[in-house]
Amino acid sequence: MDIQPLTLKGRYVRLEPLVPAHFDALLEIGVGRDIFRWFPYALETREQLQTYLNGCLTMMEVGGLIPFTTIEQATDRAVGQTCFLNIDVGNRRLEIGGTWLGVDWQRTPCNTEAKFLQLQHCFEDLQCVRVEFKTDALNARSRAALRRIGATEEGTLRSHMVCPGERLRDSVYFSVLAPEWPATKARLEEMMARR
Repeated sequence: MDIQPLTLKGRYVRLEPLVPAHFDALLEIGVGRDIFRWFPYALETREQLQTYLNGCLTMMEVGGLIPFTTIEQATDRAVGQTCFLNIDVGNRRLEIGGTWLGVDWQRTPCNTEAKFLQLQHCFEDLQCVRVEFKTDALNARSRAALRRIGATEEGTLRSHMVCPGERLRDSVYFSVLAPEWPATKARLEEMMARR
């Protein structure tokens, strides 16, 4: 499993490796919109989001994650972000997470296709045996979306993270395994075709 930054292209979105040139557009659509309420750290100000984006670049340099900017193909505009993280080359697994979209692009084909492109790359190119996701137990919308794409809910890590305001977050883990990918792929293709 040789994981490197790359661009993944679809019909609706293109996932490009995060670069500083994306920051202004991401700050414009991300700050002050209550997008990050379920993230385990505060990202409500320009400074907080800027620090987070810089941290993503630093982690990419040391191989800790691959951050993508989600670009809407029709407008060539940055509309959000997603990452490969918790990369475990020896066990051929990783996590898809840190995903967010600007308000205007939520509940559009953008997120579905981004997940499709990431999962397809993981299973068909990287030969992953497992791709995992985690979400805040209180984030019912995210949990429903992961079930909808065919991910299996595996369990909850209680008091897994300390969030802003000292709230203890329970994290719910989901996964897709390599033998499940064909059915998940068909489900995602059907979801995109209905759009």
